[in-house]
Amino acid sequence: MKAALALVFSLGLADAVWAHDGVKHASEAEAVAHAAQTDLPKPDGLPFPVKLGGAFELTDHKGRPRSQVDPDGRMQLLFFGYANCEAICSVALPLMADVVEGLSKDGMSVRPVMITVDPERDTVETIGPALQKHHRDFIGLTGSDTDLAPVYELFAVEKKVVFEDPFLGPIYAHGSHIFLLDGEGQFLTLLPPILSAERMIEIVAAYRSS
Repeated sequence: MKAALALVFSLGLADAVWAHDGVKHASEAEAVAHAAQTDLPKPDGLPFPVKLGGAFELTDHKGRPRSQVDPDGRMQLLFFGYANCEAICSVALPLMADVVEGLSKDGMSVRPVMITVDPERDTVETIGPALQKHHRDFIGLTGSDTDLAPVYELFAVEKKVVFEDPFLGPIYAHGSHIFLLDGEGQFLTLLPPILSAERMIEIVAAYRSS
């Protein structure tokens, strides 16, 4: 039986219950591991009974205004993190680069995008070079706390300083999911970074002709 993960919210991502085809799992990792053993169907509308995403405008790493819409109409892999993160970002950002490269070999152009959770350090001047170490097409989006707060709300992303590192500065807990958006910025699905690049490529490619 083909399976599609469904995310049921209670109080937010931290309290989510993971399920697919009526099967509930105790954790995201358990659900993903089970679902990854089966083929995901081509999508027919949103696979989750929630509304994520929406219109926003931030500033990109070249100082230009940028909305949720990709100017070239590319699908987008969107992640919320910060450039000097040594935890999940150090996994998610290279993973996104691998997925973009893998899809490009099949003639599918997808844009990797990161919205910062640390605007004090991820400025217009610093965010771009840090991200483009992972992939030349990476777009970094930043802004003031006031600019960013409603965007976090749109994607149900929470951030919290967990401690101060004497060398790296504030260390944040933040969302770990990669959001797949279409060229207009509409949310399509979530890609947990526990999935392999190959599995993500399969899932994203299924949206090509949907």
